[in-house]
Formats: sequence, structure tokens, C-alpha cells
Amino acid sequence: MFQLREGTAVTAASSGVEISSVSVSDVPTKSENEVYPGVFESYWDWKGYKIRYQRCGSEGDTLLLVHGFGGNADHWRKNTPALASKGFRVYAIDLLGYGFSDKPDPKNGPPNSLYSFETWGDQLSTFLTEVAQSPAVLICNSVGGLAGLQAAVMRPDLVKGVQLLDISLRGLHVKRTSPLLRPFVATLQKVLRETDIGKAFFGSVATPQAVRNILREAYGRKEAVTDELVDKILSPGLLPGAVDVFLDFICYSGGPLPEELLEKTRVPVSMLWGEKDPWEDMKKGRDLFSGYPCVKEFVPLPGIGHCPQDEAPELVNPLIEKFARSV
Repeated sequence: MFQLREGTAVTAASSGVEISSVSVSDVPTKSENEVYPGVFESYWDWKGYKIRYQRCGSEGDTLLLVHGFGGNADHWRKNTPALASKGFRVYAIDLLGYGFSDKPDPKNGPPNSLYSFETWGDQLSTFLTEVAQSPAVLICNSVGGLAGLQAAVMRPDLVKGVQLLDISLRGLHVKRTSPLLRPFVATLQKVLRETDIGKAFFGSVATPQAVRNILREAYGRKEAVTDELVDKILSPGLLPGAVDVFLDFICYSGGPLPEELLEKTRVPVSMLWGEKDPWEDMKKGRDLFSGYPCVKEFVPLPGIGHCPQDEAPELVNPLIEKFARSV
């Protein structure tokens, strides 16, 4: 790892993203570790849980980057330093249960009572109060978008705006499932959550080749699925407790739908959507969401899949900067 000096332009070889002028006045504390040039990792205690986050930049408006299902702060490694170089103070966080944040056992309470959008919305808003100590624009991918909207609904004083990258449509939500299929879906979820079948299923997908195949399905740009990316996604997924978090969330058919949160959102919302997303259909998303007063723009991304921030940072970073400056 090398040090980044003020005014020096470097290239992050692993991501292909040029980073320039990240100030070395952003000095790490003793409890921080530099994980990428100019990007420092630390942990925050939230309600007795250890939460990992990364930060870059010491001045300017605050951005908080929120990953999707199975992701973590490293999924923003091509964005955090690049946005800091444009004059933002940038944080990327691991939601409770994901990445290197703690993974408390969801079986200690009712199903989906711990890992829920209400929990994560509270986590994000408290992070802005205690760590960032500033209102922020939230930039969110996939299910992270519902966590971001939940935070905006709960604490609009702390959230200046929310940018949603391929927000989850929540296709398995009980309200989206036909009454005829609901009992079968509920039974399957119970079997996965409460028997060894679920753990066997998790074991079949928690391998390098399986993760690679899943990512190649999700990504429009297949070449973006690298060994580095597979490792960043898989490694924290092999930690103790990860299987229970995984099974609890795939059995989460309640909670809010995105349109229900958009109805309550009073801050500006931007939507970016990969046209090649095989999991969250862009046309359906545009039909569902673009009419809400809070939605100020809907931007299609040609050739891009479910994770635009990682697939096409050269397209996404300027759009993040533009929206953040507009709010």
C-alpha cells in the first residue's frame, strides 16, 4: 500500500478509476486502517454491535454509500476515492449483518425483526448523527435503496437526498405474490430458515465459482466480474453468522415496498437504472416509480446491469456528483 500525496494523480489499478487530489490532511486515526489509497477503514459501536465503515475526504458535503444484498462497503471501492477527489466527504458502510459488521443471530427474535429496513434506516440515520456528524446525500444500490429511503422517512433533517441505483422491486414481497402462491412461498421460506436445507443451499452458493456465476448473471459488463470482486463479496459471507443473515433476509416478505416509502419521502430522489439488469426490470421500475413527486430524475444506463457503481464508475460517479451538488 502506498501513500497518496496531495495534488498527486494516481490510478487505482484494481478498478481502473483515476483518483486525483485526495488531500493528505485527511489523516488516519490510530484506530483506522488504510485499505485503499486515501481510504480509511474503521469500526463504530452501534447499540452494542460493531459496524464497519470506510471514509475518504475531510472537507465538503457528505455522501453516504449504501450497498445491496450480499454486498458491503468494498462494492464502492471504485467510487469512494473518486468522489472524495471531487470535494466530497465520503463514507461507505456495512449494514448490520453484512460485510465485516456484526452478524447477531436473527433467531433470537421473531423472523425479520432484526434484519429489516427499519433497523437499517435507524442504523444509517444514527451513523450520520454520531460518526459523520452531518446531514448527507445517500447513494444506494439494490435493497440498500430501501434502507436509504427508510432513513429519509425517519430523519428527513439528516438526509438531503437519496440516489437509488437499481432499487429492489421486492418481487417476493407478500403484496406482490398472488394469494394462491403465498402459502407455498411461506412454507418454502420456513423450510429454508428453520432446517438444514437452508444451510445446504447457502453452502452451494457460498463458493468462488458460484459467486462468480451469480455476478456474471447480474452484471451487464461481464469483464467487471474479477477475482478481486469475487473475493470482496465472498470473504465476509464466510464469516460466522452470515448464513443465518442470508436465510433470514431471503425469507423477508414483509416490511415496506419501495413505492410505499417513496410516497412518504419528502427529499429529492434520483433514480439510475441499468437497462440490462436481469433482476430488477427497468421498465417496471420506471412505470412504478417515476410519477412520484419526490423523484426528480430517472436515468437509464445502457448496457449496464444490477450494480452500476461497480460496472460503470465512469458513468455513475459524475451522475452522483451532479445529483449531490443539486441538493
